[in-house]
Amino acid sequence: MNQFTILNKQEIQSILTMDMVIEAVEQAYSYKCSNLAELFPIVCHSFEDGVSEFDIKSGSMDGAGIFGMKLVSAFAGNSDLGLPRLTGTILIFDRKTGMLKSMMDGGLITNMRTGAQTAVALKYLLNHGSSQRRPIRLGIYGAGMQGHMQTRAIATLFHIEELRIYDVSRPALERFQADMQDVVPGKIILCDDPIQAAQGDAVICVTQSKDEFLKEAWLSPDTIVFPMGSYQECEDAVLLHADKIVVDHVEQTMHRGALSKLVSQGKLNESSITCTIGQLAAGKVQLERKPGERLVCIPI
Repeated sequence: MNQFTILNKQEIQSILTMDMVIEAVEQAYSYKCSNLAELFPIVCHSFEDGVSEFDIKSGSMDGAGIFGMKLVSAFAGNSDLGLPRLTGTILIFDRKTGMLKSMMDGGLITNMRTGAQTAVALKYLLNHGSSQRRPIRLGIYGAGMQGHMQTRAIATLFHIEELRIYDVSRPALERFQADMQDVVPGKIILCDDPIQAAQGDAVICVTQSKDEFLKEAWLSPDTIVFPMGSYQECEDAVLLHADKIVVDHVEQTMHRGALSKLVSQGKLNESSITCTIGQLAAGKVQLERKPGERLVCIPI
């Protein structure tokens, strides 16, 4: 009789730390680049675009002896019902036998993983792969769950000396400041105008906005830009004028997220990508960046 583990959100929350997630994400990137892991095509369906949708992501990790899948649903109206907007379920199987090993709530893991992606990318883009904590200044758009997770993940690897945060909701900004005051050792600046958050070593967009609100003119050339929402979030010039574009998965970023519109218009393609985060993590690429070069990173 096959036995498997079932973990709900509370159980996962009691054992999973951001350090563990960052380590796992970095290892997964390295495995993928070393052909020890594989991603399968994503299955997506939208009941109502931007309102209610789900996707199924799956893959195998031979280096860990497992394969699995995650179904994530996003229902924007759930907030009004007192329910989480994002829910997910993860199934893990044994690579040799195909037997189920674990069934887990995927919401918290998904949110932590997304934050960890940015932290791992910054480790290689800003800190040359070093684990030594260095100071960092951040600008974040979106004070919701993902704004929190981005902050927690980056604070695990860096000393945040300044964090500028913008959100269309003032109460969300104030909640963010209260929640993150023990995570951020430096100053948290609540921004009333979006231009005020476009400062720092990295500017991160984690909003639900369909507007291309981030303007190229707001950004310093040395700022690393992370447009991570489901839609583009930044104006075309930010992407078209980038000197280097780093992604987590080349093929998937051609069809999802910030690059998809410009790819569909024939203005960007796979040759526009400089390298992947996995190539950096596995030591297969050394990214040389000259002063003043615009760098865009898109983990999806």
